[in-house]
Amino acid sequence: MSSAKNVKIHPSAIVAPSAELAEGVEIGPYSIIGPNVRIGRMTRISNAVVVEGKTTIGERCLIHTGACLGTAAQVKKEIPFDTFLKIGNDNVIREYVTMNPAIFENQSTVIGDRNFFMIGCHVAHDCRIGSDIVIANTVALAGHVTVEDRVVMGGSAAVHQFTRIGTLSIVGGLSKVIMDVPPYSMCDGHPARFYGLNAIGLRRAGYSAERMKKVKDALKILLSSLKRAQALEDLKARFKDDADVGHLIEFAKNSKRGLCRRVLRSHDDVVE
Repeated sequence: MSSAKNVKIHPSAIVAPSAELAEGVEIGPYSIIGPNVRIGRMTRISNAVVVEGKTTIGERCLIHTGACLGTAAQVKKEIPFDTFLKIGNDNVIREYVTMNPAIFENQSTVIGDRNFFMIGCHVAHDCRIGSDIVIANTVALAGHVTVEDRVVMGGSAAVHQFTRIGTLSIVGGLSKVIMDVPPYSMCDGHPARFYGLNAIGLRRAGYSAERMKKVKDALKILLSSLKRAQALEDLKARFKDDADVGHLIEFAKNSKRGLCRRVLRSHDDVVE
């Protein structure tokens, strides 16, 4: 174990001698820290936390009671090689959150910075989680899910494997997300559908009314009755060099599961 200054380890905690603990790390009662774990400066581990595998936790994180980080991915096959879980700085991980490492050799599940994971969330293998995200209680992210920056996810939402959640979007509680959630949007339902612009989220992020209108108009074109290729060409022509719309175009272009569409009201609303 590293000899960094001001490390506090409760007598009942079990910390492997080879674990690396940086300055100011605190390990609470009955927590278990495995031999290949690295924990950054000023991170605090509460009681009964388990950190296993090749897990790296950044600086100033708060890990609450019962969290299990780096424990084996929930797949039937055995993983005989090295995989990783990498957690950034300033994350708050509340009680009983679980995060698994990747399942392919030398690959990682990656968590960004300044995220808030509420009680009972699950982040499965090979997920890519951005920064400044709020994920509410008991949200379940399946394997290979991508969540971009500044997303808000309501309680008990479930996300299908390989699905992507676009930046500055909001997903309603109890939603079943089986298609990609477009950036800047509100999606909700079972299965999740598009309900409009995430105006409150964009306003809080400092978007002006003019900037929000461009994004709203772009979403309308993208999720219209046009085929995706036609819609993308239209967006490129109308919003040339606009960074927000440019991100939306790239997100849609790379969608493999398709995009959440608006609620169907008639046969004319069907989008290919």
